[in-house]
Amino acid sequence: MLSLRLSHRDIGQRVASFPVMLLSAGLAGSSVESAGAQTAPAPQQQEAAAPATDLIRQREQELEAAREQQKKAAELQAKLKADIAAIGQDRGKLNQQLIDIAARVRGVEAKIEDAEARLRPLDSREREIRTSLDSRRGEIAEVLAALQRAGRRAPPALLVRPEDALQSLRTAMLLGSVVPDMRARAEKLVADLGELVNLRKAISSERDQLAVDRDKLKEEQTRLGSFTSERQRQLAAVEKDMDAENARAVTLARQVDSLQGLVAKMEQESKAAAKAAQTASLQGAPADLANGKPNVDALKNSGRMAPAIAFASAKGMLAMPVNGIRLRNYGAADGVGGAEKGISVAARAGAQVTTPCDGWVVYSGPFRSYGQLLILNAGGGYHVLIAGMERISVNIGQFVLAGEPIAVMGSTSRIASVLAGPVPTANASQPVLYIEFRKDGTPIDPGPWWAANEGEKVRG
Repeated sequence: MLSLRLSHRDIGQRVASFPVMLLSAGLAGSSVESAGAQTAPAPQQQEAAAPATDLIRQREQELEAAREQQKKAAELQAKLKADIAAIGQDRGKLNQQLIDIAARVRGVEAKIEDAEARLRPLDSREREIRTSLDSRRGEIAEVLAALQRAGRRAPPALLVRPEDALQSLRTAMLLGSVVPDMRARAEKLVADLGELVNLRKAISSERDQLAVDRDKLKEEQTRLGSFTSERQRQLAAVEKDMDAENARAVTLARQVDSLQGLVAKMEQESKAAAKAAQTASLQGAPADLANGKPNVDALKNSGRMAPAIAFASAKGMLAMPVNGIRLRNYGAADGVGGAEKGISVAARAGAQVTTPCDGWVVYSGPFRSYGQLLILNAGGGYHVLIAGMERISVNIGQFVLAGEPIAVMGSTSRIASVLAGPVPTANASQPVLYIEFRKDGTPIDPGPWWAANEGEKVRG
């Protein structure tokens, strides 16, 4: 009898401790679960109940934040003007600034993409835990209430009547089977709530860093826009007939049906494109080689007016024009019975596009299903075609350096579905950049030209 009484008392103590644990866990769960906030007033009620002084204080804080942003913007513009004035007409310095800023922009874009990739599984796991907690809400409340009632009842005296002993034995047997199950459930609940709290901390940290990176990207894009405008302004001062050349290029583009025909017609009939093509042919010979390798030191001259390295010698050295995910490769089925003549890359909305190599712009503008199209004459009979951008920032006849900013992606796909193609890894509306290399008018595989890692990429 004594051992039975002690066993019952031990069980009663365990029962009494469970409501506290479960109640604490339940309260913690309700603090992190949006579905559990049943007693919280609606947002409209909270706003209506807020004192007028709080609303005024909030508006003052918003106004102060807006003023601070305006002040920072003005300071940035003043600094940009000073930087541009310091550069003056030094084309080499301006080019180097453009290349450096474009590289920083793409670096921040890559960091944002990595952060968003890390956030996706965290957000998914958080939704899973919340769903699990929501599905067990009724069960948890029911068990908590039952244990609380059991904990408030004193165990019967075993030495008064035999019926009491029998009742105690039955209660002990019942609790002996229920308590371990309740403990397991409570431990699972505590574990889920603990993981949820940790997830929320990780997500908050990632989102804070993401916000910082986005602010930095916006600032760098503003800087890049100012320097790009200055570059084009200086070129416009030299090329008085630039607008007329661009208009003529669009007219010529309407008269041809193929890319090969467009390149040929532009380089024959467009004054600026013909001049660029002629210069390219003169500079098309391979660069000086040392021990069979290109002279990479020539890339340090940001004021150069000809390719530092001949295109044929730059295999394994070119950077992809945009950050993104490769969708289609050269030679793959194009979905209409043919083979891809280039590659397609899914990019971020508004992503920066840079030129992969040195070259002369022989076409810049819209062309049929390609959207905005840019064609570079890289010399030696090589052409690089880049399509799918929303806005191009270079003009026909202009010489550009590897790594220079040349365009910006839009928010949706700008090229025909036959080029972008519905692929499992891309959103149907995601902007897609199409890249094609040609030798003497024939498409070639660009694969051998891409750098294996960042350290090997050609950049001025």
